Amino acid sequence: MLVSQRVVQVCLFLLSAIALLGGTLQMVLGQPTTTARLDNVHRFMAGIYFGCGLICFWAALTVRQQDTLVFLIAFSVFLAGCGRLISIRKMGIPEPRAVWLGYLVPELLLPLVIAAAQLITNRAVAS
Repeated sequence: MLVSQRVVQVCLFLLSAIALLGGTLQMVLGQPTTTARLDNVHRFMAGIYFGCGLICFWAALTVRQQDTLVFLIAFSVFLAGCGRLISIRKMGIPEPRAVWLGYLVPELLLPLVIAAAQLITNRAVAS
């Protein structure tokens, strides 16, 4: 396996762990300090988050067969980070600030690392 493929694989496993744990936690906790409608949406999105974790896990396991899926995952995570940035700009950073910035940094950086490593892999495989 190429080093660049291993980088993609490790990043995908990391994203998978974050999404599986985060999705499970949010499904269990819900959004207790809000309306039933918002709790419903919150738990629905937790299911989507968990499902994305499964997709990342599968993509990491089959990384040698993946190409477009890797870019789609990276783009989706980057969009999620952009959504968080918009929220921070409009509403401010929730407390504790370090936790929310800790969520934001990987959402913006990991997709760039994944996309760059996948491009390197594609070029190496093509030559």
